[in-house]
Amino acid sequence: MGKITKEMSIIDVVQQHPETLEVFQKFGLGCIGCAAARFENLEAGAKVHGIDPEVMVQELNNVIETSN
Repeated sequence: MGKITKEMSIIDVVQQHPETLEVFQKFGLGCIGCAAARFENLEAGAKVHGIDPEVMVQELNNVIETSN
């Protein structure tokens, strides 16, 4: 998998990169286990929680880059 984008589903990101859980927790997204995580993309999830999706995606990518 390449870079994370805001169009990707939350659950796909977490399944492919479990190390990103810390970023979701930092932003207060406890929705990893909820039904919306299966179909909601990162942009929609971020906006629902009042988070700038660009900032969150950048942090997610930083985490996967440093873990490789």
